[in-house]
Amino acid sequence: MPRPRKFRKVCCMPQSTQFEPVDGENNPGVVTMTVEEYETIRLIDYEGLMQEECAESMNVARTTVQRIYNDARKKVAEFLVGGKGLRIEGGDFRLCEDGSDEFGCGKCHGQRHANRNGKPQSK
Repeated sequence: MPRPRKFRKVCCMPQSTQFEPVDGENNPGVVTMTVEEYETIRLIDYEGLMQEECAESMNVARTTVQRIYNDARKKVAEFLVGGKGLRIEGGDFRLCEDGSDEFGCGKCHGQRHANRNGKPQSK
């Protein structure tokens, strides 16, 4: 029996989950990126973390992050060069929750959380 897949810790969901070429006339298809692939792009390319730091943040091995990141970069290239649409959905992940023992990172983005007054928290 195969080992069960370990959930990847994801800090926040993407603000936009679907992107399409503007010309749209000759849409050759859609590339689907998982939420954990998005998270590796966000952490490594946008936040500037090293793969080791990204792995620690996502609660997985560095080699797992490297594989996820390589898959994500290939999909981004296919989206940009091939003129395809991009959809971000699915995957094996759990959202990081503030105050949670297992998934609390203390670095969550305010877009996903609201404080007790119902107002968005700042970063």
